[in-house]
Amino acid sequence: MPRGWYVYLLRCADDSLYTGVTTDVQRRLRQHNGELVGGPRYTRGRRPVQLVWSEAAADRGAAQAREAQVRQLGRAGKLRLAAGRGP
Repeated sequence: MPRGWYVYLLRCADDSLYTGVTTDVQRRLRQHNGELVGGPRYTRGRRPVQLVWSEAAADRGAAQAREAQVRQLGRAGKLRLAAGRGP
């Protein structure tokens, strides 16, 4: 059974925002927070991180395309997305 892909947005302890893609949002969040091996360098020094938004995607390519769109948003756009008000 294939896993779904997700785009997610994290708020770091320093109030910065991080966007990524994964097949398992909860596992990835645990990695970002250092509970599991495999977190990226960016969030290592900005823990704890908190999941503020995620969205399912049809496949990896769609997830990566959406991630690119989210990364192009300014901070205000990302915060609107996290608040459920769209980009």
